[in-house]
This record gives sequence, structure tokens and C-alpha cells, in this order.
Amino acid sequence: MLFGLGILIYFRLPAEPQIVAALAPVMCVFALAPMARRATAGLLAINAAIAVSLGFAAAKMRAEWVAAPVLERQLYNSVVEGFVEVVEPRPTRGQRITVRVSRLGKLPPDKRPHRVRIRLMSEMPGLEPGQAVRLKATLAPPSMPALPGDYDFARAAWFSGLGGVGYSMARPEIIADAGEAPWSLKLSAMTQRLRNEIGRRILAALPGEEGAIATALITGERGSISPETTAAFRDSGLVHILSISGLHMVMMAGSVFFSVRLFLAAIPAIALRYPIKKWAAAAAILGALGYLMISGNSFPTIRAWITISIVFGAIMLDRPALALRNVALAALAVLILVPESLFDAGFQMSFAAVVALVAAYELIRDRLERRRSEPGPMFGPVLGFFMFFGGIILTTVIASLAVAPFSAYHFHTSQQYAVLANLIAVPICNLVVMPGALATLLFMPIGLEAVPLWVMEQGIRAMLWCARAVSQLPGAVGHIPAFSDMAFGLMLLGGLWLCLWGTRWRFLGLGVFAAGLALAPMMPRPDILIGNDAELVAIRGVDGKLSALPARGSSYELQRWLENDGDSRTARQAASGEGFRCDSVGCLAILKGKRVAVVHHPAALADDCRMADVLIVPFPKPRGCNPPGLAIDFYAVRDHGTHAVYIADGHLSLETVADARGDRPWSRRPERPPRKTRSEAGNTISRLKGFAAPRDLAEASRRMRAELEDDDDPVVRRLEEEGAELDDTP
Repeated sequence: MLFGLGILIYFRLPAEPQIVAALAPVMCVFALAPMARRATAGLLAINAAIAVSLGFAAAKMRAEWVAAPVLERQLYNSVVEGFVEVVEPRPTRGQRITVRVSRLGKLPPDKRPHRVRIRLMSEMPGLEPGQAVRLKATLAPPSMPALPGDYDFARAAWFSGLGGVGYSMARPEIIADAGEAPWSLKLSAMTQRLRNEIGRRILAALPGEEGAIATALITGERGSISPETTAAFRDSGLVHILSISGLHMVMMAGSVFFSVRLFLAAIPAIALRYPIKKWAAAAAILGALGYLMISGNSFPTIRAWITISIVFGAIMLDRPALALRNVALAALAVLILVPESLFDAGFQMSFAAVVALVAAYELIRDRLERRRSEPGPMFGPVLGFFMFFGGIILTTVIASLAVAPFSAYHFHTSQQYAVLANLIAVPICNLVVMPGALATLLFMPIGLEAVPLWVMEQGIRAMLWCARAVSQLPGAVGHIPAFSDMAFGLMLLGGLWLCLWGTRWRFLGLGVFAAGLALAPMMPRPDILIGNDAELVAIRGVDGKLSALPARGSSYELQRWLENDGDSRTARQAASGEGFRCDSVGCLAILKGKRVAVVHHPAALADDCRMADVLIVPFPKPRGCNPPGLAIDFYAVRDHGTHAVYIADGHLSLETVADARGDRPWSRRPERPPRKTRSEAGNTISRLKGFAAPRDLAEASRRMRAELEDDDDPVVRRLEEEGAELDDTP
């Protein structure tokens, strides 16, 4: 916990610390450690300081280790050459490939990203990892958050070594004489080709949606699953089944453990002389490692493998397998290797569920052990039967309650019937689907995978029915407004207190959790939001809901704003322009007594520059335009991201994405164009002022923005956000 606190401090800093400053606290604390050997309180304080400083240093070292160039500007139709690392099918059309770059346009090596991800608009048969390719692509830097405090895709891309994202309209060209690929890429390419071949064999024997889900459960490749199916699993609370994580790793390793132990127990000469339980635990670790390699080595799967290895390692050392100490060791191991996992929703939800379950079953185990000391039978057959199914219900309820605050914090939703859906689908997954997956892998080398895949198909059909039926129930999905980090932190602290304490003191955690719940609705909501190069503007009406002006290429950003508000409307429904009065040159709104002016054409600047309290200009603001309030133009939004304006007691306050992110390696934006370029843009505005009437505002905007450098492409914005999908969302 203290190690994680050090990681949290590093990521919350407003500016990047020097590496010396990150390591200095560790050295200072270790230097002071001998002075506190005899004082208990001092020793505890020193140990706590060591853990915090080590977490801080680990996060900084990790950021330095993965440091790589990131695109500073958008590149159009640039030649990309490199080796294919990953090929991912998409549910609609085309593929998505990750390329390790050896050449990118005219960029020098110190400016060239190590890795880019490109969406191909048409599928290319025969494209395999490890191949050298050449193609023309439009690339952009990883995107900023959609609003201050929102999910930061650029940070995730930084730690993945991803320096650019984009799309290509043409098929890649295979380079035959590109030379040898790096040995690390050769190894990963072999694994990727094996995964692709397994996926092809599965889809050949089991086509359709069931085959796509079977492929996801065995190889971790979810690209072929239709958006409708993914939405059904998400709305029913079953989306965690589609991503290989702790549940699947436990079932796979548990099946290996049970099978090996059963086989060895059938041979008396071995069972009576050797520790077959430990042998089975070692086989389970190796089996889980093989499953990890086949499933793509994603961070959620690696995290699950580390946890499984520690549990089975405890069995090999004759230690209790299910103990909170083992859970803490697993979390510590993950954070040492991948400190940024602390902010990953999958990491948080997985360990929250495990901690809650282990704490609950430790309490139940202690009470059962006390009952065993009493005379008489423990349970009768009927009671034992109900205890078995009661355990399934209890496990589902505990896990659902444990992850509910995390789901609300990260995704602003709650699945109201998740307990019902998991109660039906999880036993099917555990008893039918995952054993069928293990049998498929065992029988595939001899060409007999069709039989276990048929078994998997029956279970998958039952899970599909469950997901669709539950997701269509009235009120299946609840929408929750975003709440502050303070409220979330109190909920987390209260839950940990409740799980970790073993006496009645634990119930104080409920009070801390309740305090977090009380703070949740108190988070202020912005009255005005400006994004997408100042073209997307939304105001909060008297009913508390956002109303936006229509803006092309802004549906994703507006949808994120609505989700943050806990608003179930679609972006199209919210882009009604309600609350604005518009004419051919701009729009006006009166909000809490403040005049909000949105300029569509320079002809409106004469009045708005004098009278507007909040002036929004989707092009560079002329130098002589100085409104009495705030002026937010094209460059302001491009440089600092979405602007959130708050109106309280007649005063205006402003918060931007750049303010929330700070000056970090993954948040640094290119410098503003030199004054000459801005003057040229001003000249463009002057020429546009000569229009008697803006008959085609879209064409005028295109002409003006054509003279501004590095315009964002809405297609790139949409495609790059597809890469922000969470791979382990319970």
C-alpha cells in the first residue's frame, strides 16, 4: 500500500522530477535507517518512508526506461517502414497493425517514434508479425484526455512505447530485402504467428460469433467480436469474461493442477512416495505460463500469471495459498515491474475483488474451524448442497460490491443486474467453456479440436443468451456522474480498512466509505466546455444537462463529456444547440448572467470582442480583440486541450486539460507556431472579413485552416481512441 502511495505521488506531481531528485529520498531514508533500529515508532516510520520512496523511484525509473520519441505534429501520407509486431482483426473492416519503425518520412532517428499503430481500411491476407512492410499513413500524436481529469490515452501510449497512431488507405507493401528483424521481435513474432494460426483453426471449426468469442478466450484476440455483442456483455456486467484475466488464468491453471494431481494420484508408486501436490502446483505454473504466451502477453494477463504463480508457489512452500499476504505480494510484484498499473482499471478492480473475497473467506474459514472443534457433524447432505450454491452467490455478490466503486469512478456506469448475469454465466464459463478451451489446446496439435470446440460452443451460446437477455432488462445500466479523487480515495480507504482489520475495528471502514459516498455528489460541474480546436462548445442548461452546438468530428469527445456527467443521451441528441441563438456569423448564449459568444465568421468579432464575457473563436484570435472576460481561440484549445469554464457568484474560473496533466513526458505538446505564422493566419482572417455574406462557412473555415499548420483529422481522433480500449474491464 505504501509502495503504491509512492507511485501515486510521482504521477500526481505537476512537473517531471529529475532522476537525482527521485533517487535522493531513497538514499536519505536508508542513511537514516540505522538511527531507528531500537525505537519501535521510529522503525515503523523509517520502513514506511522506505516503501514510499522506493515506489516513487520505481515509477520514475520505469518512465525513464520506456522513454521514446513521440510525434510532435500530424504527418500526412508519410512513408512508414518497419517490422510488423501485431496484427489485429477489426469487427467491421480492415485490420490494425503495430509497426516497429525503422523509417518515418524525413524524421531523424532522435525524432522518430519506436512504434506506431495504424488502422488499415482494407484487410490484407497473409500479413504476419515479423514481416517488413512499407506503407503511406496519416499519423498523429496520441490524443489528450477529452476533458480535465479524464482517461489519458497519451500516458498509456507512452508506457507502451507507442509514439503515433493513425490510418492508411492503402495496403502495406512487403519488403523482401529489409534484412533481419531484431531477435526480440523474432521471438514475439513467433508467438503472434502461433496465436494467429490458433485463431484461424478455431474460426474454421467454429465460425460466427461463437468462434470469435472462443478465439478471444483462448488467444486474447477480441477484434472479431461484433460491437453489439461487446455492448451486451458490457451492459450485463459480463465483459470481464471476454478479456483474458484472472478468471481465465485461474480456470486454466486450476484445470492443469487438478488434472496433473489426479493423474499422479492414480499411480500409487508415485503418489505414496513423492509430493504430487507440489508437482501439480509446478505444472500449473508452467501451464499458466504457456497460456500467458498464447494469449498475447498483455499486462492484465501478466498480472494474473504473477498472482497465480505466487499462489501455487505458496503451495510448493507449504504455506497457505489463499491469504491476504499472498495478494499483497502479488500486487507488489506487479507494481515493481509495471508501476503505471496502479492507475489501470483492470489492476484496481482485479485486486479489489481478490482482497474482498480472500478477507471474506478467511473470516468464514476461521468460524468453520471453530465449529469443527465442536462435537457433531458439520453439514448434512442437503445443507452441503445449499452451501455449495450459496458460496457461488456469495462470491458473486462480494466481487460485484468490491468492484462497483471502481466501475463508477472509471466508466461512470453501474450494471444493475450484474449479480444475476454472473450467477448464470460464470458457472457455465468455469465448468464448460474454460475446460473446453484447455481441451482445445491439447487436441489441436493432432487435429481433433472440433470436439472440444463444440463443447465450448454450447457454453458460449448459453453465455450469449444470458448477456443479451440481462442487458435488455429495464434499467440494466445506470449512469453515474464523475466524482472527485478525494471521494474515491475515501471509498478505497474505507474498503481496505474493512478488509484488512480482523477485529470489530474493521467496521470503522464503513464510516470512511460512507464519507466518500457523501462527497461524491459535491464535485462541481463545468458550465461551459470547449474542445476540438474550439469548434465544439457545450453549455449547461437550467436543467443541469449539457447542450452543444453541432460540430463535425466531435462525437467521441462530446460523448465522453456526457458520460462524465452521467448523462445517458447520445452525442447526436446532445448536439441540439438548445440555449444558443445563432445566425450566419455566430451564436450567443446567456448563462448565469454571462454573455457567451461563439464566432463562426470574423464578421462577428466587431461586437463580440467588446461585449462577450466568454469569447470562443475556432481560429486564431486577432491581436486587437480583447474582450472583458475570457477569450478562448483555436490555439488555446490546441495547445492546452479542452477548456472547462466555471461560473460561480458572477466570477469566471478556467481549468484546462494541460493544467490537470502538468508538464510530464507524455503531456508535452509542441510549441506554438512562431509569430510569423500567427500573423499570416491573422492576414487570412482579414481577407475573410471581406466576404459580404458567408455563404459557405464550412468552405471559409477550410480555406482559413488550410493556412494553419498541423490540423487534427477527426478520423485520426476517432481511430486513435479505439486504441484506448481497456483490455481487462471486469
